[in-house]
Amino acid sequence: MPFYNLHTHKFTNDATVLELVNQYPWEFDNAIPQYSIGIHPWYIKEERLAIDLKTIEEKLPLKECLALGECGLDKRIEVPIKLQIDVFEKQIALAEQYQKPLVLHLVAAFDELLEIKKRLKISVPIIIHGFSKNEQVAKQLIANGFYLSFGKYLLQSRSFGTELKEVFQTIPNDRFFLETDTIEETLEEVYNLAAEYKGMTLAEMKAQVEQNWKTVF
Repeated sequence: MPFYNLHTHKFTNDATVLELVNQYPWEFDNAIPQYSIGIHPWYIKEERLAIDLKTIEEKLPLKECLALGECGLDKRIEVPIKLQIDVFEKQIALAEQYQKPLVLHLVAAFDELLEIKKRLKISVPIIIHGFSKNEQVAKQLIANGFYLSFGKYLLQSRSFGTELKEVFQTIPNDRFFLETDTIEETLEEVYNLAAEYKGMTLAEMKAQVEQNWKTVF
């Protein structure tokens, strides 16, 4: 049974891992076998937006493209939030058109996300990667149908307190994923810690994430 990596920026070509490699339209690599593709809010460039969206639309129908992302909203950057929302909504429309899940980068914009989801009646699964918020935010997101992916901050919880450990323990087993994003630690380290926090064996954790993967993808 493989490990499933919901979000990574590093293609390892490891036969024991099924990894969803993050790709950007302006630096697309055809050699990566399974990927997501999207416009991260940090890297929105209005002068190339039409070309980037066209590239995303070309890739989304392909079986190798499992999701649209990472895209989303970040209120702690200089890109105007109005522009971010416009680009995000254009990508949501493509995800809906091709029925591909969304992998989100989300910082300080949960209210905006919930409003957009309700207004646009988004039907595809939505996964918030790199989750690090409190139990109240987690419960609100779960209640609104989101999935949460854990990695970097879950590992940091070993050194910086127990809050995220307790948050992770409250997440229903059918609503989480695990990831490495850009960390140096291995995916197996993330799985081992997640299994410890959930009171599972490593084999049980792998089976649970595989089931969640099959549900969404």
